Amino acid sequence: MAFTQIIKQRLTSNETRQGMLQKLHIDGPLLLGLLLLIMLGLLILYSASGQSINVIQQQTMRIGLSLLLMFGFAQVSPVTYQRWAPWLYSIGVILLFVVLFVGHIDKGGQRWLNLGFIRFQPSEMMKLAIPMFLASHFHKVHLPLSFRSIIFAAFIIAIPTVLTAKQPDLATGILLATAGCCVLLMGGLSWRLIGTLTTLAALSTPILWYFMHDYQRQRVLTFLNPGRDPLGNGYHIIQSKIAIGSGGLFGKGWLNGTQSHLHFLPEHSTDFIFAVCGEEFGFVGSVLLILLLFTIVLRGLYITVRAQDTFTRLLAGGLTLTFFFSFFFNMGMVTGILPVAGLPLPLVSYGGSSMVTLMASFGILMSIQTHRKLLTS
Repeated sequence: MAFTQIIKQRLTSNETRQGMLQKLHIDGPLLLGLLLLIMLGLLILYSASGQSINVIQQQTMRIGLSLLLMFGFAQVSPVTYQRWAPWLYSIGVILLFVVLFVGHIDKGGQRWLNLGFIRFQPSEMMKLAIPMFLASHFHKVHLPLSFRSIIFAAFIIAIPTVLTAKQPDLATGILLATAGCCVLLMGGLSWRLIGTLTTLAALSTPILWYFMHDYQRQRVLTFLNPGRDPLGNGYHIIQSKIAIGSGGLFGKGWLNGTQSHLHFLPEHSTDFIFAVCGEEFGFVGSVLLILLLFTIVLRGLYITVRAQDTFTRLLAGGLTLTFFFSFFFNMGMVTGILPVAGLPLPLVSYGGSSMVTLMASFGILMSIQTHRKLLTS
């Protein structure tokens, strides 16, 4: 009898906890996965930064701001996002044009708008605006997509992609194009058309090569043969592979990495932080990090499948797949299967712009999940 009462109390407690999260529009499993990833990221960053308390404090402040932003975005209903979509996209494109003329220049790129009290990249907000606008548009048309809808989507994707690539920021431009293509894929793009577009993209490579900057060409050549310039363009990827390979199965141990601590590995707190994880935690630690990232992706796909209409399904799927490609591109770059590009490892690398955008997207996912339950209950 007492055992039965304990079980009932626990079930009641779980229902109460779920009810509280529901009222706050927070998805418990997604929040748990994000918090675990953030804590692991701080652990890796502390070592990668040379045990700098100042770096951890700054990153923690960014995390706190991002979590508040995520909570705020979770409170907004999907219907509101659908109304906002055209305006958010239009404002983002205007800001990208403004950046080309009065943008703040840093590290060889004109990518930021400096408002005095804050500096931000308009290209980051387009990671949300493009999927949101396309999902809103496709919600009004019948699926699968018609040829006219695909041409319209290509135009919508191309504008911010080209403007971002001209900053120059080809890596973010590719990620913006990927975000839009993910919505197209979720909208039911036929495999025949996917094959045709892939063939056209391959055939247009010589044209793309002509318009690329010299440093971008060098990155591609280095990707094909890192040993051609081991002390120059190939230095980053060679040192990254050495760091990952030296970690072995279980790694050298936390705070015991040599490639980053002795400054052989460039950008070890930002773009190449996954190499630090591989060196200190080994193959096992790297796999655990990847599994944690995939757990978040699976939760996003679960929310996508349970979405109640076309808009929320396409938006949730687009945001989830964009997150997947964000860490896939970074890890591919660090391990040498993709050309080196300036893309951080989501929620692990040091920095604020990308984290704020990512947490806002997770807030939208939580909104889609929790508002769906309210409407169907």
